[in-house]
Amino acid sequence: MPTPLIPTTVNLIKATVPALEVHGLEITRRMYERLFRDPAMRDLFNQSHQGENGSQPKALAQAVLAYARNIDNLGALGGAVERIAQKHVALNILPEHYPAVGDALLGAIGDILGGAATDEICAAWGEAYWFLAELLIGREAAIYRDLAAKSGGWNGWRDLVVESVTEESDTIRSFVLVPADGGPILRHEPGQHLGFLFTLPGHGVLKRTYSISCAPNDCAYRITVKREAGPIMPAGAVSNWLHDHAAPGTVLRVAPPAGDFFLDRTTGAPVVLVSGGVGLTPMMSMLGAIASEAPERPTWYVHGSLNGRVHAMRRELAAAAEATPNLHVRTFYAAPEAEDRLGVDYDEEGLVTAEWLIANTPHARATFYLCGPGPFMASLSDGLHRAGVPAERVRFETFGPTLELEEPAPALAA
Repeated sequence: MPTPLIPTTVNLIKATVPALEVHGLEITRRMYERLFRDPAMRDLFNQSHQGENGSQPKALAQAVLAYARNIDNLGALGGAVERIAQKHVALNILPEHYPAVGDALLGAIGDILGGAATDEICAAWGEAYWFLAELLIGREAAIYRDLAAKSGGWNGWRDLVVESVTEESDTIRSFVLVPADGGPILRHEPGQHLGFLFTLPGHGVLKRTYSISCAPNDCAYRITVKREAGPIMPAGAVSNWLHDHAAPGTVLRVAPPAGDFFLDRTTGAPVVLVSGGVGLTPMMSMLGAIASEAPERPTWYVHGSLNGRVHAMRRELAAAAEATPNLHVRTFYAAPEAEDRLGVDYDEEGLVTAEWLIANTPHARATFYLCGPGPFMASLSDGLHRAGVPAERVRFETFGPTLELEEPAPALAA
């Protein structure tokens, strides 16, 4: 554990909260601008989350503000620290990367706050940054050690080969990956993701994470990827490349499984899995684990899709439902097309709502696992909280930055 912050530092950090409330996003945008002057540091980050409308600067601004507000109660941020550490491991972030980030953050604070960023304020933020950095470095080192020590485990990037490709819908494909060295793989926790390192012509080095969509095993991983058509490149660069170029025999650089969003397999209590769009990927891994290990476990799977053309993995889900007597499946189509048959292809028209979940699942006993777009997640988590579902029984995964150090919020606790 790093040395605790002294009271003077704590008080100085809390005194900056009003300025961060006003200027936090300016500071984080300037921080990334400074940081990305070094191409090696730029390549550590997902550039599709940057830019004027990027989600990464906003997530970091929220993180910095929450950290300042909770600087005297850091235990409240423990769950967020674990999420950050897990994502860093998936992207192979190492201790030597932290000084550059710290320098960029402190420089941005000075740039944006000007004279208000006194020597005392900058020194306090330097201490606060390194306190958090040391927490993360320590936790990440423990995760790296654990991954390397397990059967089939590794650190850094390993060559995995695409064994097969499957069309799941008009916009979604699955890729089965096996080790190029012929060795075993680390069994993932159902719900975790893999980190990937790509070097693409015209885009340089790109890093992405994709959820594993198969049950844990010793031989192969499967990722299920939606083709994205982002208006600002490199949004969609990797997903498009996978759809257009990845074929049996393609070699990919892959980090070991990571992430703190995964199915609790230590209990047989009811679970409700809820996904929107391609958010079904970790749920398919969880369903596979339940089907093979605990088919008697009471399980509800509720999925929302636009229509049948983009609804992926329907046959696999139908087979799982047939083989798992305690699995209850309900599918929502927001905009069904003429050929989509109510009662055959889907069960409900419209959007998945918290009210529907409360009325149709064992919400008083079940743990909810949620994955999908941001608005989908926010609506469901808030509605479940208002209905009295405790925070510890609402777990979630979103697509995009997970850097946020959120303040304690029952509706969003992981």
